[in-house]
Amino acid sequence: MDLNRLNWNDLRVFLTVARSKTLSSAAKQLSIDDSTVSRRITHLEYQLNSALLERDHQGIHLTPQGENLLQHVEDMERAALSLLESVNHTVSEPHGRVRVASMEGIATLYLAGQFAKLRARHPSLLIELVTSSTMIHVNRREADIFLSFFPLEARGLDALPIGEFSLYLYASPAYLAEKGQPKSIQDLNTHRFVSYINDLIQLDTVRWLDEATTQPHIVFCSTSMLSQMYAAAAGMGIVMLPNFAQAENLGLIKILDNQVKTSRTLWMSVHQDLRYTRRIKTTMSFLYEIFQQDYPCPPSIIMKEI
Repeated sequence: MDLNRLNWNDLRVFLTVARSKTLSSAAKQLSIDDSTVSRRITHLEYQLNSALLERDHQGIHLTPQGENLLQHVEDMERAALSLLESVNHTVSEPHGRVRVASMEGIATLYLAGQFAKLRARHPSLLIELVTSSTMIHVNRREADIFLSFFPLEARGLDALPIGEFSLYLYASPAYLAEKGQPKSIQDLNTHRFVSYINDLIQLDTVRWLDEATTQPHIVFCSTSMLSQMYAAAAGMGIVMLPNFAQAENLGLIKILDNQVKTSRTLWMSVHQDLRYTRRIKTTMSFLYEIFQQDYPCPPSIIMKEI
């Protein structure tokens, strides 16, 4: 094969398809149409004289030749990122887009406000905050940094513990006036609860109410933690919330806090190829700083250097 005829744009399209698993998703990410994506993949397969993708009812899968090519193209991408970082190192101010993904609650109720501080320090950084109740694939470049209650495990990723949240039971004054203040865990058997929709829970780490009481009488469910909080504030029932939600701002009262408490470690996952680029490292350092200030990990959790 003549290497001069190998088109980097074809390889870039292949890399995006391999990560997104569909032509339409790759086309959207690359701002081109589906037919262009298909044409470039076909051209690349022709140049390499090898099938790279297989298609079935579940989507697109890499052939063994495709898997092999993916590793080489990721090496090329890594070298290109290193080159850009080297060229931009003379620029004192970190700049560029950083996409941070996390669950709706922490993203909306905590991170969104905190990023104003980062913007004040580094106005050339553009933060994109993605909220999702499902898994974000950092290794497919759906986000640069993913914050979650579990460490992502995938090839090429680093996962670092950066904070810990406590969760408590809350109720509104109106609800407590109606049902009375529970004095013990046993008293919870006579109370109403607000929680997640059981069969729609994507992440088992949010089943925190199960750690507070058994067989709670649930009267309202939502996939949204914010909806649960507002329903509880309206007197619907008792809700379990992380302390970053600052439920007291809605008038909710913490109950049984000396008897019912659980916690979750927050993990920051990032691709190894991006971790030491200036824009990513600056954002990671900022996240580490604010969590250590507001919601630090306990001494028992070994911290890793950012």
